[in-house]
Amino acid sequence: MSVSRKPSGAWDGCGAIFDPAKLTADLEAFEERMRASDFWDDQDAASRVSAEYSRVKRRLEDFAVLEGRFADLESTEELLREEASGDAVDDELLQELVSGVAALEADLQRGEELRFFGAKYDEGGAIMTIHPGAGGTESQDWAEMLLRMYLRWFERRGFKVEINDSQEGDEAGLKSATLTVEGENVYGLLQAERGVHRLVRMSPFDSANRRHTSFVSVDASPLVSDDVDVEIDDDDLRIDTYRSSGAGGQHVNKTSSAIRITHLPTNIVVQCQNERSQLQNKTVALHMLKSRLVELEERHRAEELARERGEVLNVNFGSQIRSYVLHPYQMVKDLRTGYEVGNAQSVLDGDLDGFVHEYLVWRAGGSAPRK
Repeated sequence: MSVSRKPSGAWDGCGAIFDPAKLTADLEAFEERMRASDFWDDQDAASRVSAEYSRVKRRLEDFAVLEGRFADLESTEELLREEASGDAVDDELLQELVSGVAALEADLQRGEELRFFGAKYDEGGAIMTIHPGAGGTESQDWAEMLLRMYLRWFERRGFKVEINDSQEGDEAGLKSATLTVEGENVYGLLQAERGVHRLVRMSPFDSANRRHTSFVSVDASPLVSDDVDVEIDDDDLRIDTYRSSGAGGQHVNKTSSAIRITHLPTNIVVQCQNERSQLQNKTVALHMLKSRLVELEERHRAEELARERGEVLNVNFGSQIRSYVLHPYQMVKDLRTGYEVGNAQSVLDGDLDGFVHEYLVWRAGGSAPRK
């Protein structure tokens, strides 16, 4: 019996992905700056350096952990090869090797993603919005399915999520949802999900059991810090209050604590009902508006730079990006990269890493969709 999965394949190029020599040099440079007597004279600059120092240190620690896991897998492989020479292989140990290599490859793929995050806000969190298209209950149900999918993906990634606003559908599903997602590289990763998601299935809401097509748009804005300067004129805002529709305390549905803010020049609408008071909801909504305005400015800047260079951007913010087909066959396909998965249920259960990784590679290389 032979051992077919080699851990060495998972480790190829790991040094290039993490570049431990450069990380070590960067760490030493940061430490030198932090030892300077005037380091804390500029609090903002010192905080940025400290945050970058922590990030680099964490990357080196991650590399050391992965290196240790690789060494353990090599030892397991060698032991299995010795057993195989005597025609007696420990099946439990073999399965441990196979699952260990798969887990290592997945973590290395996540490490590789870091080289794609170079834009200003890529490494931070994001404000994510989900809106159903035309189609009433069918599209609203699809919006709720997508929300569930993303919540499961965020959980796998270890991200912190807060639902700021969620409007229930008339019969089922959601009319809209807004989430704050915090974690490393959240905004960079969510670039892969921006656009229109299409669902094809036999409708559970159709008495004739006919096939329906539904659309939901997903967008993301960078979660900006309070020190980011965004000018918002009070005269440009229309602020409406309404009653919260979800759980959250005795005041819900009794007081108009929820806030909806419309930015009149851009027609951007943000709303929040998750907090316990109207003032708290307004504060959160204004922060969400600030993030949306920053994202709009960044988008316009990217489009202008592309026009000046004569380039065509690999990002179409309003286009259909992915199809989820549940009938007459099962398949999820990204229309930008050509990447597809036959197990649609696993994707709807939050297995999105493959789609996100392929998108990041495609965007960085500007390549045509894969066939």
